[in-house]
Amino acid sequence: MDDKKLEKFARFGIATKGFVYILIGGLAALAAFGAGGQKTGSSGVLEFIAGQPFGQILLVITALGLLGYLFWRFYQAFKDPENKGNDMKGLAKRAGYFFSGAFYGFLAFTAIQMVVGAGSGSGSGGGQETVVATLLSKTYGQVLVALLGGIFLIKAIHQFYQAYSENFKKKLRQSKLDEKARNLVYKSGKIGFTARGIVIGIISFLTFRAAFTANSSQAGGTDDAFSFIQSTFGSVVFLLIAVGLVAYGVFMFIKARYSEIHISSNLSYT
Repeated sequence: MDDKKLEKFARFGIATKGFVYILIGGLAALAAFGAGGQKTGSSGVLEFIAGQPFGQILLVITALGLLGYLFWRFYQAFKDPENKGNDMKGLAKRAGYFFSGAFYGFLAFTAIQMVVGAGSGSGSGGGQETVVATLLSKTYGQVLVALLGGIFLIKAIHQFYQAYSENFKKKLRQSKLDEKARNLVYKSGKIGFTARGIVIGIISFLTFRAAFTANSSQAGGTDDAFSFIQSTFGSVVFLLIAVGLVAYGVFMFIKARYSEIHISSNLSYT
């Protein structure tokens, strides 16, 4: 596959992540209105896609897109096209790319399993509880779960940093955007990263709670974070968070079109 095709594959992957977030936020917004919908995370979205007309075809397309995102994140991690470097800060950033790619690669694998009938998506909260239960069964399990909560907390803080430092602007070819499009990018990016930071922050809180109580049922994923937000802060706040995740999805679509992506087929990793 030549460089241009690889670049298109990466952009398709970024857009697919946006599609997943638009569905997560859209379904949550419908649930907030009491108009159907559901509180779910990425795995639940795959189940929703599978239940639609031509669901199996849509799942295959989604899986391919997620593999495109896996490719791009691994390319960022190993090839380092953004010159993050090999110091502690650079390696931490590249490790983040790697784990992000691994997560969406696992999601692609789940979608493929659903297509071939080898499995079905499980709710994001159930998956989180399973991971926490496994960690708690180990020696120093509560410490391990607390460390997992710390990782989520760092990720949440990073989302807020992205939103309010407006660092995301640097990765877009702003010269290609007119003023109206730039405003859409900035607003969707800021709102989207903020909403994502809140959800991940709640997941961090739930994970810490599971660590302190040594009870995996106290943990949770995106769906549990949604329920926590709605029960604690009300349906209006829950709706705003849901709309924020839709905004994040829109931002990812724009990023797929306008971000600076340079790929060399010479895959000699740094």
